[in-house]
Amino acid sequence: MPALPSCLLEPLWDQFAALLPTRPEFAAGHPLGCHRRRVPDRTVFEHVVLALVHGSGYERLAGHGCSDRTIRRRLKEWVEQGISEAVHALALQAYDRVIGLELSEISVDGCITKAPCGGERAGRSPVDRGKQGLKRSIATEAHGVPLGLVAAGANRHDSPLLGPTLEAAIGQVGPLPQDVNVNLDRGYDNNKSRTLLQELGFTGEIARKGVPAPIQAGKRWIVERTHSWMNGYGKLRRCTERNGAVVEFYLHLAAALVTLRMLIRRATTRYRWGGRSTTRRLK
Repeated sequence: MPALPSCLLEPLWDQFAALLPTRPEFAAGHPLGCHRRRVPDRTVFEHVVLALVHGSGYERLAGHGCSDRTIRRRLKEWVEQGISEAVHALALQAYDRVIGLELSEISVDGCITKAPCGGERAGRSPVDRGKQGLKRSIATEAHGVPLGLVAAGANRHDSPLLGPTLEAAIGQVGPLPQDVNVNLDRGYDNNKSRTLLQELGFTGEIARKGVPAPIQAGKRWIVERTHSWMNGYGKLRRCTERNGAVVEFYLHLAAALVTLRMLIRRATTRYRWGGRSTTRRLK
């Protein structure tokens, strides 16, 4: 059974492959004069997607046609080239062109997941008995499309990550409109967050401490739903990567898949095209 339906995997691969540099099939400059064929990028890409979806180790995913060392080596190359971040930006551009990003309402929130192996983006989790955990901070538009992502240790507070998260969103979609309203939970109820929003020219709807959540839920449930979508990927739910750049690679790849899925679901009721998905739920 494939890890992703073809309506998601094929468009993602088309954009991913367009960003890859051209490499010869044989390594002519090998010091030992070997002429072993290079493992196709598509094969390695499918193994990386399997690792993202199921969260399995590379040793379990490796086979005769692609070893775990090949996956790690090729993944390191793609991380250095910034492929996943560029694919996420292309997915946002496609969504904005077909559906339209609603940037007047932005929601920001953090989510703590497990990081049992520790690493550069791990820290003591306050909700998991001090075990190693990962916190990802996400900014979404009005319908939950992930715009900016920041990875940090689980011991980091949400408030200091607000600025980097909004900067990451601006870096992906460009300058935001002037009438932006940022929806935040009570973790951002402090003067530092309000001063930052005022400096950026944004208005903020921040939940007050001491007031029950159902009374002031507001519109920030959108970002919580996006977090639940991203927790559907095993590599994010239980991150075993120690390299911070690799963690961000998987975050942007998952964000691109979430954006692409939302694009297909919303475009299905507006447009018709050959080979469009007929399933109501895209995983």
